[in-house]
Amino acid sequence: FPDCDEPYPRPMDLLSSSDTAESPISVQRDYGFWCPRELKIEPELGYSFMGVRDCSPPCPNMYFTREELTFARYFIGVVSIVCLSATLFTFLTFLIDVSRFRYPERPIIFYAVCYMMVSLVFFLGFLLEDRVSCNAASPGRFRASTVTQGSHNKVCTLLFMVLYFFTMAGSVWWVILTITWFLAAVPKWGSEAIEKKALLFHACAWGVPGVLTVTLLAMNKIEGDSVSGVCFVGLYNLTALRWFLLAPLGLDVVVGVVLLLAGIAALNRVRMEIPLEKENQEKLVKFMIRIGVFSILYLVPLLTVIACYFYESSYRTFWETTWVQEKCRDYHIPCPYKVSYPNCVKSI
Repeated sequence: FPDCDEPYPRPMDLLSSSDTAESPISVQRDYGFWCPRELKIEPELGYSFMGVRDCSPPCPNMYFTREELTFARYFIGVVSIVCLSATLFTFLTFLIDVSRFRYPERPIIFYAVCYMMVSLVFFLGFLLEDRVSCNAASPGRFRASTVTQGSHNKVCTLLFMVLYFFTMAGSVWWVILTITWFLAAVPKWGSEAIEKKALLFHACAWGVPGVLTVTLLAMNKIEGDSVSGVCFVGLYNLTALRWFLLAPLGLDVVVGVVLLLAGIAALNRVRMEIPLEKENQEKLVKFMIRIGVFSILYLVPLLTVIACYFYESSYRTFWETTWVQEKCRDYHIPCPYKVSYPNCVKSI
C-alpha cells in the first residue's frame, strides 16, 4: 500500500508491467484538481470549487494566515464604523432640511444611503465573524469547515442581497450625479427641469441593481467571505467576478468620468467667456471645486477596488494551483505536475 503522506495515484501505479521493466522513469502528468474528502459537500446543495462539483473552499480563507485574517477583520470593522457614521450623518442632515438638497446635488443623498447600508452589512459581518460565511466542521464525518455557497443559508443570502444591491445602486447613483451635473452645466437645465426626470433616475438606480441581484440569485452564485464575515459574489468564481463586478463598475466609472469632465469643461468655459460679477464668479469656482473634490474622494477608492478585482481575476488561477501544490500532501490528492508562474513572479 502507498504511504499515507504519498499523493495518489503514484507514478508507479500508472505504469504497465512492460513499461516498468523497460524504464524506471516515472510518468509525469497533471491530473487536475481532486476534491479532498474533507471539502466534499452534499450534492443537492450545488456547491462548486475550482471547477469540481460538490466541493467547497476551506474556512478560514485558504490564502491567509490566522494573524492576517484577524488584522483584516478588525480593519474592516473599524472602517465600516467610520463609514456608517459619516453616511448616517449625511442622511440625517438631509432629513432635517430636505429643501436644501435639490437637484443636481440630490443624488449625493441616495449615494450616501447606499453606502450606509453597505457599511452596515460589513459591520454585521464583523460581529458575526465566520458564523454565516462558513459551514461548521463535522469531525465525525471527516468534514472540515467550508465556505458557504448558494442560497440555502438564509442569513448569508440576505447579507448578499443587501450588500450587492446597494453596492451597485451606489455606483449607479454616482453616474446619475454626473448626469445631473452635466445637464446643469451644458444644456443649462434648472433644478425643476432636472427634477422632472427624478422618476427615471430612480427607476435606473434601483432597477438595474435589482435585476443583477435577482440574476445572481437565480444562478446560485452567492459565496461566503471568511475575511469579512459577509456573503458576496466573485470570491471564488472568476466568471461572476468579471461579469457582475468588474464589468458594471468599470462601465459606471467610464460613463461617469466622461460626463464629469464634460460638465467641468463647460462650467470652466462659462467662467472664462462670460463676464460675471465677482460674487457669482466665486460661487461658480466653489461649485466646481466641490464637484472635483467629491469626485476624487469617490473615484480613488473605487478605482483601487477595481484594480484589486482586476489583479485578482488575473492571478486567481495561479493562486489556486499554488495552494493545491502546498496542500496536496495534507489532503492526499494528486499534486500539480507543473505550476505556471506569472512573469512578475519569475523575475522575482
